[in-house]
Amino acid sequence: MASSLLSSAKPYCASANPTTTPRPHAPTLSSFRTAATRFSHGLAAADVANPSVSRRYRALARPVRASLAPRRPDYVPNRIDDPNYVRIFDTTLRDGEQSPGATMTSAEKLVIARQLARLGVDIIEAGFPASSPDDLDAVRSIAIEVGNTPVGEDGHVPVICGLSRCNKRDIDAAWEAVRHARRPRIHTFIATSEIHMQHKLRKTPEQVVAIAREMVAYACSLGCPDVEFSPEDAGRSNREFLYHILEEVIKAGATTLNIPDTVGYTLPYEFGKLIADIKANTPGIENAIISTHCQNDLGLATANTLAGAHAGARQLEVTINGIGERAGNASLEEVVMAIKCRRELLGGLYTGINSQHITMSSKMVQEHSGLHVQPHKAIVGANAFAHESGIHQDGMLKYKGTYEIISPDDIGLTRPNEFGIVLGKLSGRHAVRSKLVELGYEITDKEFEDFFKRYKEVAEKKKRVTDEDIEALLSDEIFQPKVFWSLADVQATCGTLGLSTATVKLIGPDGEEKIACSVGTGPVDAAYKAVDEIIQIPTVLREYSMTSVTEGIDAIATTRVVVTGDVNDSKHVLTGHSNRAFSGNGAAMDIVVSSVRAYLSALNKMSSFVGAVKASSEIPEGKIVQTAE
Repeated sequence: MASSLLSSAKPYCASANPTTTPRPHAPTLSSFRTAATRFSHGLAAADVANPSVSRRYRALARPVRASLAPRRPDYVPNRIDDPNYVRIFDTTLRDGEQSPGATMTSAEKLVIARQLARLGVDIIEAGFPASSPDDLDAVRSIAIEVGNTPVGEDGHVPVICGLSRCNKRDIDAAWEAVRHARRPRIHTFIATSEIHMQHKLRKTPEQVVAIAREMVAYACSLGCPDVEFSPEDAGRSNREFLYHILEEVIKAGATTLNIPDTVGYTLPYEFGKLIADIKANTPGIENAIISTHCQNDLGLATANTLAGAHAGARQLEVTINGIGERAGNASLEEVVMAIKCRRELLGGLYTGINSQHITMSSKMVQEHSGLHVQPHKAIVGANAFAHESGIHQDGMLKYKGTYEIISPDDIGLTRPNEFGIVLGKLSGRHAVRSKLVELGYEITDKEFEDFFKRYKEVAEKKKRVTDEDIEALLSDEIFQPKVFWSLADVQATCGTLGLSTATVKLIGPDGEEKIACSVGTGPVDAAYKAVDEIIQIPTVLREYSMTSVTEGIDAIATTRVVVTGDVNDSKHVLTGHSNRAFSGNGAAMDIVVSSVRAYLSALNKMSSFVGAVKASSEIPEGKIVQTAE
């Protein structure tokens, strides 16, 4: 039986690199390790079939992943001492936030940045500081806190990066935001494809090269030791021109060359060849790191990213859950787990990601961005480890490796409570605070007291408060935009006997209470109209959705809305889209209260943005951050 297991089973993914199949009768220490990584996930089923075989390997299976994980190389901007190490550049907080309606507050960005550091990403692109004063402040706060705080057993401190176009004002803003980090980086870009140079930039190739060279040199002159350059739309750019502009920015001081497939146009073999050609034909390329940034317009972002890594790229730009502009970006969890699972076919590549933080990171980004992943999403979707087919269930019961190539434990899908604590109405501050720490949230004492009050209100009505309930309450209570208007009370009546009515009491910026009543087609419509009467900001409700956090009639309801309004100068600085969208989230056991909280959250974001626009318009002319090339 042992021989049968060892010779026929499909290997599981593990951070160790499996090599050869061991002999069952004369195993060595190395062969025990290999077998342990391959069969640890399937041993539970093997216990029944052959207890002696499972005992033989179980003792070795659990510690192997941690003990054999390669050490992250010391960070040097323009080189990696281990040629197999791949840096993970996360742009969830920049490109990911460009998803329509995914605007996040500064507090939300900071908590996600902390989680990305725990996850082990090498570089966090924290935002686009020139886009608004609020974004600059958010990037600065991430640089100060996350960019100087060691995490993990190896004391890892991520690089904090800010995006800028190739102009001095953008670069100045980026440097002001990231210079507080221990390892700051400026990421600057300019388009290089003929279609972009001709129709968007309206510049000649020679002018583009001159601008890129000058602005990379300018970023270096500010004292930034780590400058990344991206030739936008590289996938559709002329090869010889790419080699030339990349050579020039290397001479100017660029340490990383990011090759973006900006519109998701290339196929994997094309993109892999592009990276290989750049590596082979760009003078000075040995003095810089090649990076990839692949959009998902044709659903090929992950495949293109892996093709780029196989061809020589040693930095991969990704986002949690694959969120981003249009169809999104390469998904961090897909790229990382593919490298971990198929390391032997990728030439021994590995990353510094602690994959057991993937599930928590995915949930956190979903919660704060309002962008929920589809159930069949690879790695983190609700169905990724679900088996309904009878044939599949039969195989799983006999041996898990029959239908699962990744263990759910590898991505932290299960979080068993070490102390058996179940939170309820009798739980005290210490137990609740311990749960927050377990879930990866760090909040101030005042924020905790505000949250604990809401927790007690819910716990009085529910027998058990789940992790999902806690995360929904945290998002609603702590990670909200600057409060201009807050909800004091709401009362609604509805039914088949008459019109739906709602009375709403709000507390304004000056602390004054204002009350309005309205009628509508339903209680939520009536409540929103009452809010509009008080706040009087012209808005259009673009999206409205509500979900139940957990099962049961006493579940907390979470509401997400997306609104747009007639806001002057509200074009997105990168996309140029007018009528910028603002999302809001709310949570409560009453669906009307939850809906009003979400609506107010979106309106507060809009009010904050309008205030930032007005503030920036009042800055002296020489200090204005431009929003156009």
